[in-house]
Amino acid sequence: MTLLARLDRLPLSRPHYLLLLIGGLGYTFDGMDSAVVAFLLPSAKAAWGLSDGQLGFIGSATPFGFLFGATIAGLLGDRIGRKKVMMYALAFYAVFSVVAAFAPNYEVFLAARVLAGAGAGAESAIIAPFLSEFVPAKRRGWFIGALAGFFSFGFVAAALIGRFVVPTMDDGWRIAQVVTALPIVMLLWWRRSLPESPRYLLQNGRVDEAEAVVADLERRVERATGRPLPPVPESAVAPSTGTTKVNLLSALRFLWSPVMARRTAVTWLVWFVITFSYYGFFSWIPTLLVQRGITVTKSFEFSIIIYLAQVPGYFSAAWLSERLDRKNIIAIYLAGSAVSAFWLSQMDTPPTITLAGAVLSFFLNGTYAGVYSYTPEVFPTWIRATGTGLSSAFGRVGSILAPTIIGLSAAKLGFGGVFGLTTAVLAAGVVCVVVFGLATAGRSLEELTEPAKEATR
Repeated sequence: MTLLARLDRLPLSRPHYLLLLIGGLGYTFDGMDSAVVAFLLPSAKAAWGLSDGQLGFIGSATPFGFLFGATIAGLLGDRIGRKKVMMYALAFYAVFSVVAAFAPNYEVFLAARVLAGAGAGAESAIIAPFLSEFVPAKRRGWFIGALAGFFSFGFVAAALIGRFVVPTMDDGWRIAQVVTALPIVMLLWWRRSLPESPRYLLQNGRVDEAEAVVADLERRVERATGRPLPPVPESAVAPSTGTTKVNLLSALRFLWSPVMARRTAVTWLVWFVITFSYYGFFSWIPTLLVQRGITVTKSFEFSIIIYLAQVPGYFSAAWLSERLDRKNIIAIYLAGSAVSAFWLSQMDTPPTITLAGAVLSFFLNGTYAGVYSYTPEVFPTWIRATGTGLSSAFGRVGSILAPTIIGLSAAKLGFGGVFGLTTAVLAAGVVCVVVFGLATAGRSLEELTEPAKEATR
């Protein structure tokens, strides 16, 4: 009987839901920060007389920072612990969001947005692998999918800030950035009580600390449910232990070794496909709506409707992921995204564009719920944070390229061509997942990943 068998047999209850809330609020602020930038650009342009090229740099600042933040967070998460990285990343993000809010000029603002993006990227990359290591296998897909769903609340909040704060107050665009940063102070205080991942502790030989974390969680679950805990099953796969130190070179060598290359390729490709499509879509939809004859204010209101569609997208995929498996959910929602993108390419009135855009938003974000659940499951504990961080970072390459590629496509191919291109990218992702993806539902993390590690020895 291992500690991890004790951990995995616990029923989901109040202590798990508290972890979900604390981690999810971090994703809410990440989503808010990522989305609010689009609503700041007109004010920044007016304040400093910026060119379209300079505005483009601001638009790319957050995803550029995300790329480096996700990479660094993964490497540090496997070396110094998940909890430390999660705390430091959140503090880093909050500090530079405030710096951006009070930036005296374009150069300071741009640098602060890159650094805030790095903090948000680090936060985003570490939460899912951290919390996945606490959750029983039978509910892990729902739990991490629901965790990712908190991004949608951040996007909706950003749209509301963009509509009701930025244009209605003096320096509203500065106030908006303070609004996204200040609540993080309370979240940092709240997170002090979080335990370190027992899987990380065991991997690094800290058995007594892992025992204390598991025993405390058992006590809290028993108190919350009011019932005796289930019996401890025999663990089918024992976790490996050791103090393997991860660096970028050793991580890449392992991730692209023969036994891991298929998993890594599928995961990286899916992250690229969904992130490229997502950022290409959301960075251009207000502009495309304006081109169809509606005002900027109305375009923001239509954007709120499209953002709201994210909420059922995330949570429906989270609910289905235990029933249909993560790889199937990713494929289904990617296929729905491809059909929706094609449908959007055929629409030519604001109401029909908004409806098709909302459906596309539903499916794109449902895909993210599956991807966030799937990614930590395919990498061993000793490199789980790094594997997740590098996958997310590769996806951010798509978010950096998308606005430019979509912009060039819009100029040459028009409205229909933009979403025809998106459809083709999404269809490629569907084929990749269906043919090469790994079935993960209901299997412990050790069952999924320990054989892969042993094969490389």
